[in-house]
Amino acid sequence: MRHLAELLSPGAVTAGFAVAGKKPLFQHLATVAAREYGLDAQIVLERLTERERLGSTGFGNGIAIPHGKIVGLNQIVAVFVHLDQPIDFQAIDDLPVDLVFCLLSPPDAGADHLKALALVSRWLRDPGFVAKLRGAGSSDAAMAIIAGAQVRDAA
Repeated sequence: MRHLAELLSPGAVTAGFAVAGKKPLFQHLATVAAREYGLDAQIVLERLTERERLGSTGFGNGIAIPHGKIVGLNQIVAVFVHLDQPIDFQAIDDLPVDLVFCLLSPPDAGADHLKALALVSRWLRDPGFVAKLRGAGSSDAAMAIIAGAQVRDAA
């Protein structure tokens, strides 16, 4: 399985971002995915919204992993956002969300999509890693923390 940093282009990491709710957050995720990975922002927004209608992707502790399958994508990619203020996400523990790791996969990714979700959720369940991400003062710092996770994971 690939490491977290391999899922992200450096420009797909945003720290200190302010939004008022899920809809503008998903619009930001779609815009970044379009810019960084050449995707259609409207399609990304539709897929994330469709998936969220099935149930919240907020899995607890202030963390969400919205995800979707995108036609035309040839590999799994991600967008990471650290919100400056947590937003309501209807998460399983009812806590507002401030860390968002969005995964986008090709429609036929199947097992690889599930492995990527498992990799992200495993790292985001690590209290030390999560604390470092929350303490990152910039997008570059957040990317460095994510890249550092690759080193530890490889050991």
